[in-house]
Amino acid sequence: MDASVDRRSLLRLAATGAVIAGAGGLAGCMSGGRDGNGGDGGGGGNGGNGGDSTVNTSPTAGGTPGSAFAMPSEARSEGGRLQVELVAAAAQLPWGNGTRYALTYNGGVPGPTLRVRPGDTLAVTLRNDLDAPTNLHTHGLHVSPIGSSDNVFVMVEPGDSHAYEYVIPADHPSGTFWYHPHHHGTVAAQLSGGLCGVIVVEDELDDDPSLATTSERVFVLSDPAVGADASVLDVSAMQQMQGREGDVVLVNGQLRPSITATTGTTERWRIVNASASRYYRLSVSLDTMHLVASDHGRLAKPQAVDALDLAPGQRAEVLVRLDQPGDVVLRTAVVDRMGMGMGGGMGGGMGGGMGGGQSTGSTLDLLTLDVGGTFKAAPALPVALRTIEPIETLTVDHTREITLGAMGMGNGAFTIDGKAFAEDRVDTTAAIDTVEDWTITNASMMDHPFHLHVWPFRVVERSSSTRPDPGWRDTVNVPAGQSVTIRVAFRDFAGTAVYHCHILDHEDLGMMGVIEVQ
Repeated sequence: MDASVDRRSLLRLAATGAVIAGAGGLAGCMSGGRDGNGGDGGGGGNGGNGGDSTVNTSPTAGGTPGSAFAMPSEARSEGGRLQVELVAAAAQLPWGNGTRYALTYNGGVPGPTLRVRPGDTLAVTLRNDLDAPTNLHTHGLHVSPIGSSDNVFVMVEPGDSHAYEYVIPADHPSGTFWYHPHHHGTVAAQLSGGLCGVIVVEDELDDDPSLATTSERVFVLSDPAVGADASVLDVSAMQQMQGREGDVVLVNGQLRPSITATTGTTERWRIVNASASRYYRLSVSLDTMHLVASDHGRLAKPQAVDALDLAPGQRAEVLVRLDQPGDVVLRTAVVDRMGMGMGGGMGGGMGGGMGGGQSTGSTLDLLTLDVGGTFKAAPALPVALRTIEPIETLTVDHTREITLGAMGMGNGAFTIDGKAFAEDRVDTTAAIDTVEDWTITNASMMDHPFHLHVWPFRVVERSSSTRPDPGWRDTVNVPAGQSVTIRVAFRDFAGTAVYHCHILDHEDLGMMGVIEVQ
């Protein structure tokens, strides 16, 4: 057994029923290669610490704390089309006085930000220079799941390329979306290695002065394992069961970067949780942030929040008004997501919490704004953002029960409705142009963020009686021992897609189902 797995971790996994025959003889069940094959299961290496959520952010861990914040490179559509090439390849990235090993798109982590508008066509040629198969998922985009669109059943072999083409509906909401690999069995390693990037859909709302005059920034939150070679992708069987967490928490690949700003301005942050397993509870050293968008676009109006909870895969857009000079720090509480059946501690919904994992009481600083000038009131926030269809107007045609569970260690360790993922099996069939209510019950002892591809949903109810999450979503946290009811509108697109836990080791170990909309 890996010496990095402590007694507390073992007790937790025993409580989930995962440790049945002893981890030492089961590590081989998790075998794989490098460049995203899931690790050899035998050694923890720098592969993270699972549910304990300890992070080393000291300068000796690498990186250069306090360096100037940098945005990812960008590509913007012209004339209704954006055509780009993404090359997935291993690379050595600058890290302190040396380098660190990473998996990159076009040589960087994160990859380029892709900016499009409703009605555009996004054409992406993915070239695979890894040593393992890969593919591409446009997380959150409401586009077709078949053919060369958001088809996660496509496999791109090493040395091959694949041409994707995503036709974005003319009524697609503006918002922050993202892309990452989705080849089953390699997803956690490839994402934690660095393969991700942001997709921004912009519309006329973004041209409104109340938003256009803000200082817009993209924050991609990740927590890689830091090391000199591909062994950073290796994790033990125990760490896969818990969900890997890395050595450091980075913003756009930087360790605690610094931003220079001035009073009388408003910051607009597009935040993506691109970690394979880590939860974030974000706050700023001011009274409040103002939430203006969730996963699938803008809210009806800004909401003042003291804290913002992001499960893996989730996004948010916030406005931060800068009136006073001084330092403003964005930080996260360290979240223990191993629920152990003790109930939630945070309420429900963004700003009120995910209804799940407990804060350990410790925090991590993620970045600092150095705000210069004298007191100057920032511009007023927008009063209204957009009209959101009331959830009550969605007539429910069918109800469904979904159960998330754990069986034991091995490739079928995590299940949905008692079954581990099988690509050739359709688990759920729905009719196009219908609305369904899904009650998702988490029968395990750890939180699971539930993600549905292609079709966004609204959160209707939580068993904890906390308020539902605002706005349209594509990912919702389901706390250990609790249930969440979502309302899904199967509009616009027929085809076959998937739903799964977005703790990506859990997806790789079986917690995924296939849905066919006809």
